[in-house]
Amino acid sequence: MALMALVIAVTLNLRPILTSIGPLLEDIRAGTGIGYQQAALLTALPVLCMGLVPLLQPWLRRWLSEQGGLLLGLGAIGLACLWRLLLDSGTALIASAVLAGLGVAFVQALMPGLVNRWFSRRLALAMGLYSAALMSGGGLAAVLGPRVAEHFGHWQAGLGVWLLPVLFALLLLGLVGPRLEAAAGRGGNGGGHFFGNRRAWLLAVYFGLINGGYTSMVAWLPAYYQQVGGSARGGGELVGVMTICQVLGALGLPLLLRTMLDRRPGLWLALTSQLIGFAGLLLDPALSPGLWVSLIGFGLGACFSLSLTLTLEHLKDPRQAGGLAAFVQGIGFIITGLVPYLTGWLRDISGDFQASWTLLTATVVLMLLVTGRFAPKGYAAAMADRPQPASLVN
Repeated sequence: MALMALVIAVTLNLRPILTSIGPLLEDIRAGTGIGYQQAALLTALPVLCMGLVPLLQPWLRRWLSEQGGLLLGLGAIGLACLWRLLLDSGTALIASAVLAGLGVAFVQALMPGLVNRWFSRRLALAMGLYSAALMSGGGLAAVLGPRVAEHFGHWQAGLGVWLLPVLFALLLLGLVGPRLEAAAGRGGNGGGHFFGNRRAWLLAVYFGLINGGYTSMVAWLPAYYQQVGGSARGGGELVGVMTICQVLGALGLPLLLRTMLDRRPGLWLALTSQLIGFAGLLLDPALSPGLWVSLIGFGLGACFSLSLTLTLEHLKDPRQAGGLAAFVQGIGFIITGLVPYLTGWLRDISGDFQASWTLLTATVVLMLLVTGRFAPKGYAAAMADRPQPASLVN
């Protein structure tokens, strides 16, 4: 119970650095003078950090314990939030995004492996709770950030207030730390890298593309809503609606399909939900933006949870599975980080977001086809190339 409480408390801090930006974007642009492409860096750079750091995990593991990695990551997120309370320039804001992104990356690289090791008998449910906490933190930041900024009279408060949950997570980590170290010895002897495994690359690209809609929605949904006549607060609330549906998808679909060993039906259903939502934004956004966003959110939440579960189930050894998840997140988040930059560029050259929604719709259609590759009976053969020792590429 204490370990799950720690997972939730820590995980709640992994998305506010992304989702607190969008609802305040117009105020930030007015205060700093940054354009849409520069603003895209506030989402793209942290996500790229989330991609690069996990790829270094086989080497970082030699010098940094799991508890040390969590402390370092939470500390970096907290410092970035504190910095955001004080800064007033676009350059400093982008630099704080890199610092926070590095912190999130350290924590995020560890969490799926830890969840797999601590809750292996109920992996699908545990990954659902982890995913739900991840998305809940993002939703809270999107909804509450504009209110905090309005209350204090400046946008910096809406970004920096997320220092408070970081401090709580650090306190809980200090209390649960000895239990964490005791649990660290469980599991097999993992390590090594997966750069030479084709299935690992397929899982990584798949993870990046089926989740690319999340970073684009976080970055551009509030701006899109304001473009069609809505308010900053309304845009934040729309992100909040998306997040509620993400939580429902992350928890509900894995729970509903918990007796199934094949993750493909759930992924097909989740991707279809995304497809309908993006097609709705593309073809008739005025009909019901809340409905389209809800469908997208449900699909994104279920895709994130199920794709990580799918990855972990490819290997029986908990530590090797954690290493595979770190690799998949590493490559996947690099891809995911590029998506909002690309959709922001399309917005700049076209003048609206329709080209962006078209790109995301086409990507979902492609991923529906790729999902058929992940039959459970093929896991062992696909992972026949074992992870290579990290020392081989030193």
